[in-house]
Amino acid sequence: MSRRLTLRDERWPLAAAFVIARGAKTEAHVIVAEIAEGGAIGRGEAVPYGRYGESVEGELARMEALRPALEAGLTRQALQKALPPGAARNALDCALWDLEAKLSGVPAWRTAGRTRLDPVKTCYTISLDTPEAMAQAARPMARRPFLKLKIGGPDDLDRVAAVRAAAPKTRLIVDGNEGLSFDDLVRLTPEFARLDVKMIEQPLHADADEALEGWISPVTLCADESLHTCRELAACARRYGAVNVKLDKAGGLTEALAVVDQARALGLELMAGCMVATSLAMAPAMIIAQGAEVADLDGPLLLARDRDPGLVFDGSLIFPPTPQLWG
Repeated sequence: MSRRLTLRDERWPLAAAFVIARGAKTEAHVIVAEIAEGGAIGRGEAVPYGRYGESVEGELARMEALRPALEAGLTRQALQKALPPGAARNALDCALWDLEAKLSGVPAWRTAGRTRLDPVKTCYTISLDTPEAMAQAARPMARRPFLKLKIGGPDDLDRVAAVRAAAPKTRLIVDGNEGLSFDDLVRLTPEFARLDVKMIEQPLHADADEALEGWISPVTLCADESLHTCRELAACARRYGAVNVKLDKAGGLTEALAVVDQARALGLELMAGCMVATSLAMAPAMIIAQGAEVADLDGPLLLARDRDPGLVFDGSLIFPPTPQLWG
């Protein structure tokens, strides 16, 4: 059966500027792969990330170079060796998962070894800003089960304290995006514990996180930029208590499932994470989120508008995707 590959990039405006320690963005610039075969079309979406040396143009070129092999029937397993982990492989891997589900009639979650696909509750992210502005943003979100706060500056303790006052009952996660020094972390962590922060995500730069080995944190530390594929898990297990598994970092659902299994075997907690993107990127991550301690799949909530059809959100609760969206 012949295949046809279609590639494109799309821009999705954000509802408000999204600010982290490394900078700000006002739109989600995504890449989309569609693989047509036998009357079915499988789709995958990914977000090239400059932090990892990626660009939209570069990732589209990677996929275009693989067009002859894909259209000749390249398998999902062979794709893992044909491309390195990253956005290009993620878009193609998820498109192949979707295509297989549509051709076979077997849902992707069942092929992934899950017995069911349940709704999950997602974090909601508060962008980096002044303590007052972050508290103002958090106040109407105070009934959500989890808020994730972006930090990365001299007023970090004031930021977290202001949000805690505005949302006294919600569980808080703090995300440093590699913006803290080890001295900052040692100084701030007891105060974060006092404010009942449940997790600190990637406080140190990935190249400097060996400083965490042997240090006992009063708050669970979660690897993000330090964890891409199974290769980094052993080091992460010595430095962190949890890992953030993202399809874009792993290079697709295939590798992400392996990361989840090995992380669990190492005794690590799991966060199912995302880049800011549409529901098409979140849908396969719903499989990773099953049983995870934290789901952080709020990308569509940060957009001015989402893809149609998209995932259905009821507050922080995300319902499983329909086959029309993915899987």
